[in-house]
Amino acid sequence: MGSTIDGRGAITAEMEELIAQKVAEAIAAKEAEKADAPKKMTIIATKGTLDWAYPPLILASTTAALGWEVGIFFTFYGLNIIHKKKIKKLAVAPLGNPAMPMPVPNIIGAIPGMTAVGTAVMKKMFKSHGVASIEELLEMCIDLDVKLFPCGMTIEVFGYDPKDFVDGIEPLCGAAHFVEYAADADVSLFI
Repeated sequence: MGSTIDGRGAITAEMEELIAQKVAEAIAAKEAEKADAPKKMTIIATKGTLDWAYPPLILASTTAALGWEVGIFFTFYGLNIIHKKKIKKLAVAPLGNPAMPMPVPNIIGAIPGMTAVGTAVMKKMFKSHGVASIEELLEMCIDLDVKLFPCGMTIEVFGYDPKDFVDGIEPLCGAAHFVEYAADADVSLFI
């Protein structure tokens, strides 16, 4: 009877060893599969001012240049960044913007024309430091195959025509489509 118990114990030990080996092989195969796949970043761009247009485009173009798959979902005022006419008029208001490099008292910021002055100052600062314009960054993103997703619901609510947007963007989509795209992202950002 002792040999039967020892035999079952040996079989159990062999089974446990075999199961552990198969689990380790499966984990290694999944890790190898993930290592071979490019990393993926998704960004949701919701702001449509000059100062808020830079972050999603700089992050997307840099990340795509590093070999990652990148997608940006443009919703609400973020659509200004990919709108043919509005992209040329992106501005930054000094009024109520205490983070400006040179803080402007609200009374001065409220003077007509101060938004144009603040915008010109910011564009000059960026250009003097060799930073690409918003249009150039958007072109880089398109050249680097960044997927640019326009929010169909916001386009409809704001009364835009799909033809109002730059060439090279994805078809209009909704939140559900973008969430499906973003589900396996390694990094997701909301800007």
